[in-house]
Amino acid sequence: MLKAVDFDLDLIRRYEGSGPRYTSYPTAMEFSPSVTRQDYIQWLRESNTSRRPLSLYVHIPFCAHVCFYCACNKVVTANRSRAQPYLESLYREMRLHAELVDPDRRVEQLHWGGGTPTFLSEQQMCELMGALRASFNLIDDDSGEYSIEIDPREVRAETLPLLRDIGFNRVSLGVQDFNPRVQEAVHRLQSAEQTLGAMRQARELGFRSINIDLMYGLPLQTERSFSETLDAVIDARPDRLSVFNYAHLPQRFKPQRRINPEQLPSADEKLAILSLTIDKLTGAGYRYIGMDHFALDDDELVKAQRNGTLHRNFQGYSTHADSDMIGMGVSAISSMPGGFSQNYTALDDYYRELEVPQLPVARGVAINDDDRLRGEVIQQLICNNTLDTRHISDQFGIDFDSYFVDELDELQGMQRDGLVQLGDQRIDVTAKGRLLIRNICKVFDYYRIGAEEKFSKMI
Repeated sequence: MLKAVDFDLDLIRRYEGSGPRYTSYPTAMEFSPSVTRQDYIQWLRESNTSRRPLSLYVHIPFCAHVCFYCACNKVVTANRSRAQPYLESLYREMRLHAELVDPDRRVEQLHWGGGTPTFLSEQQMCELMGALRASFNLIDDDSGEYSIEIDPREVRAETLPLLRDIGFNRVSLGVQDFNPRVQEAVHRLQSAEQTLGAMRQARELGFRSINIDLMYGLPLQTERSFSETLDAVIDARPDRLSVFNYAHLPQRFKPQRRINPEQLPSADEKLAILSLTIDKLTGAGYRYIGMDHFALDDDELVKAQRNGTLHRNFQGYSTHADSDMIGMGVSAISSMPGGFSQNYTALDDYYRELEVPQLPVARGVAINDDDRLRGEVIQQLICNNTLDTRHISDQFGIDFDSYFVDELDELQGMQRDGLVQLGDQRIDVTAKGRLLIRNICKVFDYYRIGAEEKFSKMI
């Protein structure tokens, strides 16, 4: 039985602070140029021996409009002709990977993100999928998890039918908020009908899963206004929702400097919006998966969490824990058993490397045995809200209580506060602790000391 969520305002205030979202461990903050393309090539060759399936991520950086809240790696341009030179470099990168990857490894998960993938024309999207099929062993029977991020403002009459035809079976629609005043404040004017119309068409075309992205903490948001957005979304009944906490970091993300900080909701109002969101969505039949994610009871994410196979990676929660990830495109991150690597984040650097041609790896981090151990502990807690410490001891050949004596001592304080229960060879996250899961995971993070200022607020 999945634990409910207990919104304890006093505890949330007491534990407020910054920390990683743990889409990887070590996190991207530990990446450095000491990891080179040769390291990544070695890791990829080693991963071939496992014959594990693959997960592919393709980054399309272009956006026709700037959204002031955005912290993604993007290129804002109205010039659609910029897409083709980028695709030509992307195809070179694919061919370089194809020379290294065992052709029998099935691609069970595929995701196009951005930016705005639907910035591409229908012909370009078709060609891109064709290039992927030429380089990798994509599944043709629609059993894979093939998803794409969509800006409803960039959906043309033929867009969704084409995406379904070329193999996508999941879509994620960016919304953030339906309120016109909030949309104007963040420079994302998008009618409800644009979004809801895209959802209806996706269902008619047989897409298996539809996700909606919302964001709380945006300028001019109130509890009442966001309640109206939630009502509209609940009526539309997406399979999944991601309700992200807006992190205002204008010193790091230039577009956020155009947001008026005086219009941001207060800390109390923001927490009230979060509490309202949890109440309304769980009351409407959505399960709180964790870390801002909700899903209907029959969704694969809920089933994976029930049976202990849920996984978390750079795309969020996933059911494909047994896949190695290849990221392609500017800023894309790859995950192999040997470590993580990231491509160059600037277009000019990305293009320069592929003119050689050579894989455009800029940085990364090698994973040692301690990282693997701590990463597995964090995965189990953040995905399944429980940890079998005896299983961890057996899996890694350690004595858990001795290895993590300092961490267990720190968890004693969290147990007194009702966030966790420390049992005989197990750690359970309580209903009160679920919203503070990042705090709990951070206890096991070797790199956390002195790193708070690098991260966004956890709530």
